[in-house]
Amino acid sequence: MKLFKKPKSKFYWYDFTVRARRYRGSTQETKSVRALKAASLKLASVMENTDPFPSKPTALGEFTERFLAWVDNGRLEEKTKKFYRNGWRLLKATPVSNARVDQITGDCAEQLKFPGSAANANCALRTLRRMLHKAEEWKMIGHAPKIKLMKEHGRHLRLDDEAERKLLEGAKACTWRRRTFELFRDIVILMRDTGMRNQRELYRMRIENLDWENRLIFVPDSKTPEGRRLVPMSRRVFELLRARCGTRTEGWVFPSKRPASGHVCSIDRLFRQARQQAGLPKELVLYCARHDYGTRVLMRTGNLAAVMRTMGHRDVKTAMHYQHPELEVVRAALDYGMPKDIAEMRG
Repeated sequence: MKLFKKPKSKFYWYDFTVRARRYRGSTQETKSVRALKAASLKLASVMENTDPFPSKPTALGEFTERFLAWVDNGRLEEKTKKFYRNGWRLLKATPVSNARVDQITGDCAEQLKFPGSAANANCALRTLRRMLHKAEEWKMIGHAPKIKLMKEHGRHLRLDDEAERKLLEGAKACTWRRRTFELFRDIVILMRDTGMRNQRELYRMRIENLDWENRLIFVPDSKTPEGRRLVPMSRRVFELLRARCGTRTEGWVFPSKRPASGHVCSIDRLFRQARQQAGLPKELVLYCARHDYGTRVLMRTGNLAAVMRTMGHRDVKTAMHYQHPELEVVRAALDYGMPKDIAEMRG
């Protein structure tokens, strides 16, 4: 290890090489003894994160086998496992799959192109970021680079009254059995009138968690700790659930024999068919009903805290992503008190 001073610097600099890689920088110390100590700590840090025995550099594609094995055997949610596998599917189609793990930088990640929306690209980038952090944890690289995500635009479409009417008309035009149509109709109405998350909460609803007397739905498990909550039943939700549950006192509200879980897990295919028949935009998805729920409740109550509690939000920022600025309210406030002659002049 070499310790020296530059002509125009008051600090001592270090210079050493480990496994054909050169490390050179300032110790930020003006005294030789303290500079030597700082440089020694830097060398020890580099040596600690370096395999003392030479090994063949690992490509990301080769590293993926170990990463996916960790995903399968780790204590991760099933949805998270599916997320990482989908992320790798996107990464595999890019040049980064052949790059060495120790040569992947933040600049490399920014140059990657992915099909679809920003959310799709961020799935791949989050997966890459997780993979590199695991590589750091397993001492395969010194430090994982920072991976910058793409900016995502929040949901702006609402599954409102008009969209619900068109969807149900489109569903009637499809060649479904009566039971299939009723399932689709009930889920759309429940999404709009409860604001529940469809996969984690609505599809897993159990009759034991329905309080008929107080017209409440208990959500025992959700995405966040705040998601464990009580959701009030509207009149049509109460009547819908009563009709669907009948005389049953326990079990899934939406039972199904096909999936191993015993309950309905998705109506995405049905939703796409009804949406196409109704001529609605592809951006409209079932989750937009949750967005509509938050907007309507906030507009009618003005109580953001109540909206957060019933929707299971952790902080205000997250809750506000689902809200629309009510332009009519702003317009009414601006017009209030306007002189009569000016108002008449503007027609």
